[in-house]
Amino acid sequence: MPTHGEAPFRALVAAFYRRIPSDPILGPMYPEDDLAGAEQRLADFVVQRLGGAPVYSQKRGHPRLRMRHAPFPVDRAARDRWMLLMRHALGESDLPDDAKRGLDAFLGDVATFLINR
Repeated sequence: MPTHGEAPFRALVAAFYRRIPSDPILGPMYPEDDLAGAEQRLADFVVQRLGGAPVYSQKRGHPRLRMRHAPFPVDRAARDRWMLLMRHALGESDLPDDAKRGLDAFLGDVATFLINR
């Protein structure tokens, strides 16, 4: 885990999820009763992927991201919107610029990998 600790990454994910309910493309994909759960899972995934505690794997096993996202219509427009909202969240985060660039590249690759339509 970078020297920043988990808090800035969890704050980043929270900033991203604040944007989801009102988004016309992504909002409908997230069940209202599981929005907090989705936020927790993404935060755990990001923290673990960056070398933090393996909470995601302890709770959910292997990420299996394509399988987990298969029920959702992830097309290029959804991918691009996801990245736009994440970039807004990155812009308001306190992370150093190099961390923002690295996360943007990593999350962009993951988002592209999840396109299934």
